[in-house]
Amino acid sequence: MKESIIRQKHPKLNHPDSNPALVETTVSTETIFEGKVVSLHLDTVTLPNGQTGTREIIRHPGAVAVLAVRGDRMLVVDQYRQALGRTELEIPAGKLDPGEDPEEAAKRELREETGYRAKSLVPLPAFYTSPGFADEVIYLYMAEELEAGEMELDEDEFLEVSEVTLDEAYSLIKEGRISDAKTILAVYAWHLYQLTGKL
Repeated sequence: MKESIIRQKHPKLNHPDSNPALVETTVSTETIFEGKVVSLHLDTVTLPNGQTGTREIIRHPGAVAVLAVRGDRMLVVDQYRQALGRTELEIPAGKLDPGEDPEEAAKRELREETGYRAKSLVPLPAFYTSPGFADEVIYLYMAEELEAGEMELDEDEFLEVSEVTLDEAYSLIKEGRISDAKTILAVYAWHLYQLTGKL
């Protein structure tokens, strides 16, 4: 089904185009697939030279991720990732619900996946995961002053929580046990925070 599209920019990443000479104008959008988590669209665009092109775009509601630190250790969750065919160590994270505030979502995901509650969350830079073909943005937060509680996993969610030091995190990155962008970025942010006291 062809439809016109209204581009939804995420509030914290809403900024003007950096180079108007390179802007592509969307002429139409065809929905190829509508799933529970993502949808696939085929955009027809007018290129800067006036010609027409197509772009395959994954639409995603956005997500949150939490760098949760207890003393000198960071919380990680180990879970199976079907797309990779193996388990992956990651920081707690999850999809935004419709209309959900990212900070509230971060508190929810931290509680659900680890059982911990944070007295406060500090926002780190939000980032797009794969802007070449997807509009998914992840809002990243750092959580300290954690209080332990009970995990609240979804019925189809299976994971194990553990804690790693900074040195262990770097070793896990080298081994490929930590290999997703949000967790690697969080490790670097944590290291920078240890060195400078700033986020």
